[in-house]
Amino acid sequence: MATQDTPRGTGATLQAFENKILSQMREAEARIQQFEGKAKDERLRAEAAAVNGMKTARQGIERKLNQLATMQDRQIPRAKAEIDAAAAALKASLDEFGRKLATLQTK
Repeated sequence: MATQDTPRGTGATLQAFENKILSQMREAEARIQQFEGKAKDERLRAEAAAVNGMKTARQGIERKLNQLATMQDRQIPRAKAEIDAAAAALKASLDEFGRKLATLQTK
């Protein structure tokens, strides 16, 4: 139900945002699983801990994304910004970890 301060099209915009973030989280999950397997194979405890940290970050993003549906309209822009920032930070962590793991495997 739209409130007076809900701009038209908010539902479609919110759905597009959710789809974008969910896609990023599917990609993150695939990369996390790949890294987890490699870290276990190499018996790298620190890397396994980093993978667990990335899993926790991904789960936190998904939890925040699920909470969007129950938020008041005026809270959504801030929540979306926080989710975007967390997703970008997770992607950066994944990229950095991927590079680190690749260099460890070549040694």
